[in-house]
Amino acid sequence: MKIGLISDTHNLVRAEALDALAGCDHIIHAGDICRRDVLDALAQLAPLTVVRGNNDVAESVAALPEHARIELGGATIHVVHDIADVPAPLEGVDVVVTGHSHKPAVARRDGVLFVNPGSAGPRRFKLPVTVGLLEVGAGGIDARIVTLIA
Repeated sequence: MKIGLISDTHNLVRAEALDALAGCDHIIHAGDICRRDVLDALAQLAPLTVVRGNNDVAESVAALPEHARIELGGATIHVVHDIADVPAPLEGVDVVVTGHSHKPAVARRDGVLFVNPGSAGPRRFKLPVTVGLLEVGAGGIDARIVTLIA
């Protein structure tokens, strides 16, 4: 199963992000959406799981949940915008998806895969514009960052 990971779009849906996420079975947005039309564009590609970020105050996104825990392809995935809000302990969780920092990262900690897809929205500082791809299958769970704009 191929799962697209995106975060911190801040009102911007880049064509490059849509291209990178095309063909995904599911898309996870880890917050800071800012406007509902971002989700409408992503929903044209695949079913969505979405959490609210600290900038999601507009009426169209303010009611989104702060956390989501879903099962996709046999993997349990916990989604929250800010890594500081990840609950402890993480019993039964295979993957944690966060955003907020705009810094893409993939790391394993105590048997849990942590993925921050970075920011697919407006460039912040000199950070790259990125999304993530999560592959869940019989061979395990792997994630990678896709650079849209270096």
